[in-house]
Amino acid sequence: MRHLFFLSIALVSLTNVIAQKATVTSELLTDKQVAALLPDTLRKVLHINFPIFRTYRYTDKEGVHYCILTESREKITTDGDTINLKIKAINVKVVNGTLVKVWEINDNIIKDERNESSIWFWTKYADFKDYDGDGLAEPVITYGTAGMNGYGDGRIKFIIYYKGQKTAIRHQNGVLDYERETQVDKSFYVLPQALQAGVKQKMELMVANERAIFPAGWQKDMKNKETQIDERQ
Repeated sequence: MRHLFFLSIALVSLTNVIAQKATVTSELLTDKQVAALLPDTLRKVLHINFPIFRTYRYTDKEGVHYCILTESREKITTDGDTINLKIKAINVKVVNGTLVKVWEINDNIIKDERNESSIWFWTKYADFKDYDGDGLAEPVITYGTAGMNGYGDGRIKFIIYYKGQKTAIRHQNGVLDYERETQVDKSFYVLPQALQAGVKQKMELMVANERAIFPAGWQKDMKNKETQIDERQ
């Protein structure tokens, strides 16, 4: 209880300092910082049931936020790869010195014909930026799966939070052209242009890094505000 009391004071002080700044900032916490921020008692309150993969602190004109990425971590292979069957992201905000959950993301592998083997957060394609200059962060969380052919037939999902509303882009990789499919929520096309462009840049980077094969002509289709993009004839 004493630990939580001093944590509360520290969070209030941090919030007051941040509130004086208009710029949006983000940083990755160290393991030591995560342990101090999230003792076991608080993890139970927030229903953090999986090992914590990464925790980000980001600040905007509304205050201090933490995005906690957790993965089930069932197994570590001889090659050092981590096998996860489930993932969960929990986003909290500092309110009166207390961490209050604002939203969460849950997902898991799918045992269909592609026989997914693992799911994990792709932090290289995630960020907490102010794309439209309104002083508020627009979190972009990205994760994916591995299928029987690794990245070749895994899934990819972008989750974008804008003013409290969730927008998603869901993609299915495929070894064959007709297997590839991208679904874009209608709400994506009403997001600020800078935010849309930022997500598309991440998609281009995935292609360059050989992590995704989007349907041919996907850039044009998204320019035309298509919600279902594929190569089926």
